Amino acid sequence: MNQHWEDRVAAAWASFDDYPQERAHEFRALIDALVAELPDDSPLGPFEQACAWDSTGHSDRAVPLYREALARGLTGYKGRRAKIQLSSSLRNIGQPEEGVKLLTAELDAPSDELDDAVRATLALCLSSLGRDREGLSLVLGALAPHLPRYQRSMANYARALVEPEG
Repeated sequence: MNQHWEDRVAAAWASFDDYPQERAHEFRALIDALVAELPDDSPLGPFEQACAWDSTGHSDRAVPLYREALARGLTGYKGRRAKIQLSSSLRNIGQPEEGVKLLTAELDAPSDELDDAVRATLALCLSSLGRDREGLSLVLGALAPHLPRYQRSMANYARALVEPEG
């Protein structure tokens, strides 16, 4: 879509906090109106609608929309966001295994500013499966480069959590 449409979507999301839970339907209607301007086969439509359902507490309604957006070919930055958010929603509805599969593949994707979000969401999915040590390892590994000191130690501790003792 064009930049004008993207700017209006960004403005809608910037107003999200103006919609308390009892008015969540109004926010979703705002997003739906913007989506109605898109071509019928656009992957952006189901992605934005999924985000709106998800952000208003309806992971169950968001999951099929994220899947549709990805099936329609949503790629790049928004495609990666869709995978992160789909994985989180799957975890919320009791299907963390699929989230682990989606995000484990994302660990090998080209690096971008979403890397830490991939690891944090994957850690939550792993924790939901009782794999807390793996999750903690991911979180410590993601945190280590941001620390003013102890980066090497934290990275080593993160690896030690999942490496077999020898």
